[in-house]
Parts: sequence; C-alpha cells; structure tokens
Amino acid sequence: MKTILILGAGRSASSLIHYLCELANKENWKILLGDYQLSLAEEKIKDYLSVASAFQFDINNESHQQTYIPQADIIVSMLPARFHIEVAKIAVEYGIPMTTASYITDEMQALDQQAKDKGIILLNEIGLDPGIDHMSAMKMIEEVKDNGNKIEGFESFTGGLIAPESDNNPWNYKFTWNPRNVVIAGQGGAVRFLHNGKYKYIPYHKLFRRTERIEVEGYGSFEGYANRDSLKYVEKYELEGVPTVYRGTLRRPGFCRAWNCFVMLGATDDSYVMEDTENMTYREFINSFLRYNPQDSVELKLMQYLKLSQDDLEMDKLRWLDLFSDKKVGLKSATPAQILQKILEEKWKLEKDDKDMIVMYHKLFYKKGEENIMRTSHMVVKGKDQTYTAMSDTVGIPLAIATKLILQGKITKTGTCIPVHKNIYEPVLTELKEHGIEFVENEVKMSTQELSSL
Repeated sequence: MKTILILGAGRSASSLIHYLCELANKENWKILLGDYQLSLAEEKIKDYLSVASAFQFDINNESHQQTYIPQADIIVSMLPARFHIEVAKIAVEYGIPMTTASYITDEMQALDQQAKDKGIILLNEIGLDPGIDHMSAMKMIEEVKDNGNKIEGFESFTGGLIAPESDNNPWNYKFTWNPRNVVIAGQGGAVRFLHNGKYKYIPYHKLFRRTERIEVEGYGSFEGYANRDSLKYVEKYELEGVPTVYRGTLRRPGFCRAWNCFVMLGATDDSYVMEDTENMTYREFINSFLRYNPQDSVELKLMQYLKLSQDDLEMDKLRWLDLFSDKKVGLKSATPAQILQKILEEKWKLEKDDKDMIVMYHKLFYKKGEENIMRTSHMVVKGKDQTYTAMSDTVGIPLAIATKLILQGKITKTGTCIPVHKNIYEPVLTELKEHGIEFVENEVKMSTQELSSL
C-alpha cells in the first residue's frame, strides 16, 4: 500500500482530495490529509474514512514535519506558496517525490540536482495557471513545430470569472479566488512582453487601459490585460526568436476601465497605512484621495479628477459598490488596498448558489509555407457548486492526475520541473478531457497585412 500525504485542505484542494480518495481502493492507496485547521481536514474526508484520515499539521512544527512527511510515498503540497520549499527540503532529504500547483521559485529550482541524485521529481506548476496553461500551450507549440512550421507569435489569456447564470452585478465579476491578489494585480514588478520583435513595457498606471478584446464562441466578449512578465515564457515554451509573446488576464468588457479608477485614485496602494481607518466611512475613504473643496460633493470631485460624466458606466459601477455611503470601514491601521479589498468582499462575494467559471484562450500565429495561419484554442469550465468549483477542478484535478501517474511509474522524470514535457502534459491533458476540461481548437488563414497589424 502506498501513502499519499496531502498538506493543506483549503478551497482549491476539494477536487484533488475527491479524485485521489475515489481511486484509493482501486490503486491500493492510503490518504493522509493534514491542515492547520483539523476540522477543515476532517470535513474534506468525511465520506472517505475507509481510505483517508485527517490530522492537524503545522509546517512550522518540527515534530509534525518529522512525524508525517517520512510516512509518505508522495507528497502533495496545497499549503500557502511560501511553505512549499520547507516541504520540498524534507522531501528531498527522505527521497520522496512532491507535487504542487504553485509557481516554481529559485529556492525550489536550487533543489534540482539533489532531487535528481535521489531519483525523485519535484513537480511544480501543475494546476490551472500555472499548469493547464503550460500543458495546452506546449501541445499547440510542439504540434506546429513538429510539422515544420515557423511560429510568428503566441498569446495566452486566463480568467477566473463568474458563470453567466450567476453574473448579476454591473462589474460582471465576483471573487472566485484570493481577493488580495485581485486588488494588487499588476504591482510589484515590470509588466513586459514582446510585440513584433520589440520589447514593450506597461507602467502600472496604464496597465488597465491597454487591453485586448477576445471573443470566445458561445461565451461572448472578454478583455485581456497584460500579466506581469511574459518574457520568462520565451524560454519555458521554447519560443526563442518568436517576435510576439504575450500573456494576459481575462475580465468582462468594461471591468478594466472601471478598475483603472481605483488605480488612478491610489486606492490599490498597499505600501502605507492610513490614519483612523477604523472610524473612516467609505465616502471618507474615497474623499481622502481627492482635492480639498468643501463646496463640491465627493462624487463631483471624483468625476472631475477622473474626467468622468455623471452617466458614465464607470460611475454606475462605483455607486453600486456603495463607495459614497457612510458605511464604516471598521479596519484598524489599514492600507488603501486592504480597505478596498474589504469593500469589494462585501459586494463581490459568491452567494450560496453561485457558480464560478474558468476561461483560457490561446492564439498561435505561424507560417505554413506561404500561408499565414492563426490557430486558436479555448477552454471554458464551470463550477458544479460551492465545494467543487471550476477553480478547484482546474487546480486540483491536473495535480491529482500527475500525482497518480508518478505513483504508477508513468512519469519518470526527476529533478525540479514544470509540466512542459510531452510525457507529462500529454497523458494529463488526455485524462482531463474525461473530466470535462478540454480545449476547442480552430484555424483560420490570415493575410500578411492582417498578421502584421496584430
């Protein structure tokens, strides 16, 4: 019997736990699920007590580390990203393979040779984004290259959104993942990409005004804004010499223009603490960023500052958030970003029957002889309920599949890696189709003028 140790029982782990527990008897597995909050772990395995057990786990507790980690034949880390490296170090020490959905770090990469020496894999970025994006992109890229074609450009977009049937607010958005990451998106690093052979950079205060319109068949229009650093994917996806490489995030049309209001105000700043925020009202919060003029209303000053009109859609969105109300912020010593997050969490929360939706969209431009071709590939996944969300499925199921394949000896690569290798992405993508996670592809011919104008 082999033991799978899952560390972390949070929201994104639900589908992973379900998948592995469902296969446990057939594969002769024992599942150990640890979380800092024992009751959460117990709730997640309550229907699988014959194959799974829960325990309280604190990564900072050395006794917990040494008691549970050495029992594993493989470790799945669903802990907060900063803790993966601590798990990986112990995994390497004991020669235990590990999988995680989080971004690879320099510290994790530094364990590569040690992992190879122990004959184990430390598989990172095998979730949604990162994860499914890597695998589906590499499938497209390698298919085109294998046919002897020359790639001219690659663009990729992903969005964690609200399903159309649950979309009932003017922002066409609700929080389906970490709210903090939404509020501070685009900060803390250069936003850069390649376009027609030129390096392009977008300053934060312009990020949400430079968007691209995307049409997804059956789901309508979306807009994409640039992710932080597209250049690092040139090497990952073997796109050296390709003139256009761009990765972005998807929202519904109009979201970015309205979000830009917060950016221009300074309401997304997380670098300083505001005064007396516990007693501050929402209206005072907005007014604190505007010029002093007791004769003009906060709404008027805001419209003047942002060059908006009374009937602009951006104003409708801002009013809907109750930004001009006398509701109390109620947070002690908060940054602008923390206050904005609190306001948004009240209005953008998922209701009991709401369903989330993941949309991923790739565009690959290539030359086939003298022809210019644009190949598109899109995936849309809707959540089932509040437990098995689209986010949980798309993060957890590919991670679970890869974990199974490692235990079965079907993934034999060693060292620190991500799923850009064919012997990893091909079987994972194939099985994902059985879970309704699949891509629809299309190709169209383009003129040289159309291609150069993109």
